[in-house]
Amino acid sequence: MYECAVLSVYVDLALGLAVTFLLLSLLVSGLNEAFVRLLSIRSKFLWAYLRDTLDGADDRTGAWLPAGVLDVFRVLPFLRDPRPRHSDRPAPAQPSAVPDPGERAGDSMINLLYERVREIDHGKRGRTSISDIPPARFAVAVMELVTAGGDVDDFLTRLRQIDSPLYGPLKGVWESAQRDLDRFTKGVETWFDGEMQRLSTLYKRYVTWVVAVLGVVVTLLFSMDGLEYAKTLLRDNAYRASVTAVAEAGPEAYAELRARCAGQEPVACVTETLSQPALVGMLDQALVSLSIPDQGAPSVHWNGGRWWDRVTTPAHWPGFLLTYVALLFGAPFWWDVLRRITGIKAKR
Repeated sequence: MYECAVLSVYVDLALGLAVTFLLLSLLVSGLNEAFVRLLSIRSKFLWAYLRDTLDGADDRTGAWLPAGVLDVFRVLPFLRDPRPRHSDRPAPAQPSAVPDPGERAGDSMINLLYERVREIDHGKRGRTSISDIPPARFAVAVMELVTAGGDVDDFLTRLRQIDSPLYGPLKGVWESAQRDLDRFTKGVETWFDGEMQRLSTLYKRYVTWVVAVLGVVVTLLFSMDGLEYAKTLLRDNAYRASVTAVAEAGPEAYAELRARCAGQEPVACVTETLSQPALVGMLDQALVSLSIPDQGAPSVHWNGGRWWDRVTTPAHWPGFLLTYVALLFGAPFWWDVLRRITGIKAKR
């Protein structure tokens, strides 16, 4: 019986920590998704890469897609928007040909590509919102541009004349396909799919840094001390056990319960304590907290002074670090942990 009770305590502890870290991880993920959507980061990543691949780096400011993550933070969200202007007109039946070198503008190729894919677009603040081009659709768009200027050799000659970085990869694909159009189309699709995977890797690096920053913000905003929370969970479990023991022991143990409640009425004391789970008590330490009284409307409280005392107290820093590291594992990890603890089976 004793071993079962001890096991139950640790299961409750693991369950409470998993639920808490899952909720906070979901909050971090939600903030990250809101940040990405608000600034159209996915779409900017795609079109920055396409500009570098089709038209080349800008002569004044360099590549559109920065290689370093810190440069991405500095450039893409705020300083430069690589997306083409949105157009609600359908693509013309006859594709435009690659312009001559003397007529070429700095964004000629990107505009030609957008012209072929804009049927799937809807505007966002005057810019395209396309954030994904399937490799098969990109290959079809390339073939449409090829047919507009003759054959593949003519198309490659035009790309070389305008010094487009797309010339090298397509030239290699054309030679590998042994000048077979079907194999060339499939090769373009395969090449673009690989480039999208490389772009996804850079995007994931960017998102990892964003999540890391947001994890710090959420941890400090809620001043969530993971060690203190674990201790509170164990204390609550012990308190519930003592209440049960008092109920079974009879009047002799009633005096001890009254002493623990510091002179308050034990029934009211027990009710108030058990109605405030450990998670609710911890969230009351946030910079702004919400209280829902038994009667009346909910109220919002500013806890600036108490919050600052917690954040600046070194004793809480190990617990903050534990919470931060836990959030870096992400919501999927904690959902899997919670599912294993509770025995919830994933749908197949």
